[in-house]
Amino acid sequence: MPPPARDAGSDRRSQSKARPADRPLDRPHVAVVGSGRATATERLLAEQVGRALAESGAVVVCGGLGGVMEAACRGAKAGGGLTVGILPGSDRADANDHVDVAVPTGLGEARNALVVRAADALVAVGGEFGTLSEIALALQAGIPVVGLGTWELARRGTPDDSVTRLDDPADAAHLALGLAQARPRHRGARR
Repeated sequence: MPPPARDAGSDRRSQSKARPADRPLDRPHVAVVGSGRATATERLLAEQVGRALAESGAVVVCGGLGGVMEAACRGAKAGGGLTVGILPGSDRADANDHVDVAVPTGLGEARNALVVRAADALVAVGGEFGTLSEIALALQAGIPVVGLGTWELARRGTPDDSVTRLDDPADAAHLALGLAQARPRHRGARR
């Protein structure tokens, strides 16, 4: 008599248990956000952050275009990392040359919410109003934010220290990674 048939669901479950332990899904995802029209200093900081994150095993998430986003991806690739660019437009070809996985959204600036929600922590480098929106969305979602030369927040005139401000890109990457790993529900982490 032949063995009993297994349902497709049980095959998928057993396959998922056999996955390698070092899948990108299981690594911390850290968003690096900032202006597409960044200064040379901001680009240098972003590149150093991206490299330090990648060398520590994080997946670098960004908006996928130029400026801070491109610099962070360039650094991450130099550090042997994986980069994800969540694009405002509908064409993958718009991604900078250092993006490994380009996700076209067609959402314009509303894609900022997706950049934030794809991350376990966020590093803001400099930035314009789009960066400010990403900082606010992250804080609202309980995602920790580390800042390098970025927005200073205040509530009714009183300084708000919700963003941990640092000056050193390696320190910023290290702190963001630690905060990402400490989150109660580090998405993707096996329990």
